[in-house]
Amino acid sequence: MQPQQRTPNAWVAAIPLVVLTILFYLVIRCFGSDSIVGGSQIALLSASSVAAAIATLYYRTPWSKIEDSIIDHIRSATTAILILLLIGAIAGTWMISGIVPTLIYYGLQILHPSYFLVATTLICGFVSLMTGSSWTTIATIGVALMGVGEAMGLPEGWVAGAIISGAYFGDKLSLLSDTTVLASSTVGVPIFTHIRYMLLTTVPSLLVALVVFSIAGVTLPHASSADVELYASTLSEVFHLSPWLLVVPLLTGILIARKLPALVTLFAAVLFACIAMLIAQPQLVAEVAGVESTDFFTSFKGVLMTCYGPTAIETGNAQLNDLISTNGMGGMMYTIWLILCAMVFGGVMTGSGMLHALTQVFLGIVRRTTPIVASTVGAGLFFNLCSADQYISIILTGRLFKGLYEDRGLEPRLLSRAVEDSATVTSVLVPWNSCGMTQATVLGVATFTYLPYCIFNLVSPVMSILVASLGWKIIRKR
Repeated sequence: MQPQQRTPNAWVAAIPLVVLTILFYLVIRCFGSDSIVGGSQIALLSASSVAAAIATLYYRTPWSKIEDSIIDHIRSATTAILILLLIGAIAGTWMISGIVPTLIYYGLQILHPSYFLVATTLICGFVSLMTGSSWTTIATIGVALMGVGEAMGLPEGWVAGAIISGAYFGDKLSLLSDTTVLASSTVGVPIFTHIRYMLLTTVPSLLVALVVFSIAGVTLPHASSADVELYASTLSEVFHLSPWLLVVPLLTGILIARKLPALVTLFAAVLFACIAMLIAQPQLVAEVAGVESTDFFTSFKGVLMTCYGPTAIETGNAQLNDLISTNGMGGMMYTIWLILCAMVFGGVMTGSGMLHALTQVFLGIVRRTTPIVASTVGAGLFFNLCSADQYISIILTGRLFKGLYEDRGLEPRLLSRAVEDSATVTSVLVPWNSCGMTQATVLGVATFTYLPYCIFNLVSPVMSILVASLGWKIIRKR
């Protein structure tokens, strides 16, 4: 007979989280921005081992159950991993083809540092609202705006924060957003009702972010107009810049609007950029390939190297060299490694029952509306921390509190809004969460560097609790 499995105690279940927190502190203290290179992965696997040991040896949890949970978590991250690889290819092909340099060039002509952060937030918000994808927005227009901001001499944390704030604002309110659909469907709220109710917290949060970015725009130091002109002129000398290159992002936007799968759209974006690269920048393709000729085999080699490997174009300006250098698909490998390790940790915590034991703590301490919403927000952040996946966090938070909201006579739309105000927007603020890892890699800015400047993402959870405490548009069922 098999030994009977016991239910984990919440205090014991917290041990792996404490171990993970200590290990992350040590890793970040020792390695700093290089913690993603391997230290964080070892920390996650070590904490996973602690959780698995406690579960199997003390609580008699069958290893097969934990293993199945790990496999399910890794399976759920497969699409994200493939998207990451394609984003790496986009970074290389859109740069060497001249698409991003063209956007940077025209951006330097049109945008001014004093209102750049506000404009960036609004642009990314609009694109994300139309596309329903914060990831795609950040990987395309966000990367271009990141380059413009760096060329203007603005701090990278502020620029990345504005990009992420706008992208997640649009993502939350878009009919095409998978997180919006997931949050509303998990709780059982019509999507239009869900979106209209989110306006009460999302719009004020955006207004706060715009005010902060407006003040920052006029107070932050930035490059002189001479430096900006130097960047623009150097780009025009190195790349063959043309408005026709903007056809590629336009075609990509059309594919997104037609609701094609993200993998199909991103692959098409890479293909379009490769064609544009061969037409507009044959000399740079040869330079990437390491030869001077531009025959078929050289072009083929250069295109493939741009997709999968690092590229470095000499411009004569060290800062501009760093700006236009890319790492292709290969540059995503550390992030993919980190995602896999994070999924292992989430799988062990879920399969062992430890995650469930910890969540029961939330249910025992809430009675009134404001504490209930605050606990929901806290649970969304908590699940982002320990499950390392945005979608898992949304589902677990929605399911956990659904019965509680019904018992307290609260509308389900209040729950779906609180889930979005926490689980959706805070995922990008967690370094080992799939969202945080992805955006840090795509933008080339460490999570802890941009975290203080993601104003919208930081304000949204607080705004959700504040609006609930005021009782604004909160109707109890009788």
